[in-house]
Amino acid sequence: MDDKVAVLVVDDEKVVRDGCHRVLTGKGYEVLMAENGEVAIGILAKENVDIILLDLKMPVMSGEEVLEQVCPVYPEIPVIIITGHGTIDTAVECMKKGAYDFITKPFQIDQFLLTINRAAEKRRLEQKTRAYEEEKRRNLYDLNLEKSRLRTIINCMANGVMVTNRNLEVVLHNPALMRLLEIPGEVENPFSLERIFNNESLITTLKKIQSGESHKEEFISQEIEAGSNVIRAISAPALGPEGDVVGTVTVLEDITAFKQLDEMKSDFVNMVAHELRSPLVSIRQQNSVLLEGLAGPLEKKQKEFLGRGVKKIDALLELINDLLDIAKIEAGRAVEHRIPIDIGKVIEETVALMEPRAKEQGVSLSYTCDNLSPVQADPKSIEEIFNNLVSNAINYSPEGGQVIISAKGLGEYMEIKVSDTGVGIDPEELPKIFDKFYRVKHPKTRQVMGTGLGLAIVKGAVEANHGKIDVESVPDTGTTFRILLPVITSDE
Repeated sequence: MDDKVAVLVVDDEKVVRDGCHRVLTGKGYEVLMAENGEVAIGILAKENVDIILLDLKMPVMSGEEVLEQVCPVYPEIPVIIITGHGTIDTAVECMKKGAYDFITKPFQIDQFLLTINRAAEKRRLEQKTRAYEEEKRRNLYDLNLEKSRLRTIINCMANGVMVTNRNLEVVLHNPALMRLLEIPGEVENPFSLERIFNNESLITTLKKIQSGESHKEEFISQEIEAGSNVIRAISAPALGPEGDVVGTVTVLEDITAFKQLDEMKSDFVNMVAHELRSPLVSIRQQNSVLLEGLAGPLEKKQKEFLGRGVKKIDALLELINDLLDIAKIEAGRAVEHRIPIDIGKVIEETVALMEPRAKEQGVSLSYTCDNLSPVQADPKSIEEIFNNLVSNAINYSPEGGQVIISAKGLGEYMEIKVSDTGVGIDPEELPKIFDKFYRVKHPKTRQVMGTGLGLAIVKGAVEANHGKIDVESVPDTGTTFRILLPVITSDE
């Protein structure tokens, strides 16, 4: 035994005590001995005892008296009565008062050890049971404490929290949820989701998550309206112990103020852009009249100054147009109307428009088209996509460089690539190139002027036409922009 079981032998006969000591220590037990009841009571007060072997007939204090004192104080210790044949009835009475078992003198070793082993096993199982119960109490306490903390945290959150079960019943929510949904009073869990939501989009999303159609680690974000509030709802699956979807968790955030602020910003940009564009256009027209000599002849220096002024005005007009395009994209108005478009024709027209500029910079411009189908898109935004990408490719290609436009059908999508042999983009800059006002820093391209809005406009226009765009680049080798646009299928 790793942890020895301590047996207290209480008997006034030394030969019995010694015999028990010899047999039990030989079997791995720890043995304590007492010659009478008073000594036994003293040992129990000082030592840890697992089993008591108690003789009934002893001087000073009888076994019955010891039993009466021990059972109330140490109810967990099994007491085995040692009795002669003449006192078996008394031993039985002692068992009714709390003794575990009895053995008769003279002992039969096998029977004796069997009784001791049973008592030791009883003691061991009871100790293990108490340990499990104590652990269970601690776990329940920790669980209740954790639940209390979690409930406090959720209830104090400014964002709404909602947990649903497999039947899409709300089983947990916080007060912020009801405030966001403008629902007065408290609603007791569980209750049907439709009781507080009539938004079909959110309900469809939660059903999709519940059915397991979405990835278990996927978060789905969407905007919904609830009364006068605009709310962003971020939903994810709630997983059970086996990793299966047992419900959904949704966090709702009030973004009404942000939407209003964004609308004010867009209105401000529109207003400023329009107010700036009108006088700039007038100034440019007047300068053009002067440059053409319609207001009288000009000296060479005067023409040079006016030409510089026109270029600066053109740069400002480009910035204003880009700001207006960004405002449209952010307001969801990037696509005015979608019609069938022949991408091959758009590419041909773009190349014809950009070819003089490419030749001026010593850049070769070419294109290829293969297996093309019409796409359903906004013609203005498609033209803007090509103009921006091809213009950038020319600007960032050195003299003698190449710009290649390719388009080919890939089943339900059309793949469009704009590749150049320019300066390339460093890997750490690639994730930022579609950000507004971000421009790639490179010593060879300092002379290239721009607003830093072109690629942001391209990305917004591609996504507004249900497409995707990505980029690959190798520094000092070149860059390729790849666009996927859905083609018109036979059932459209």
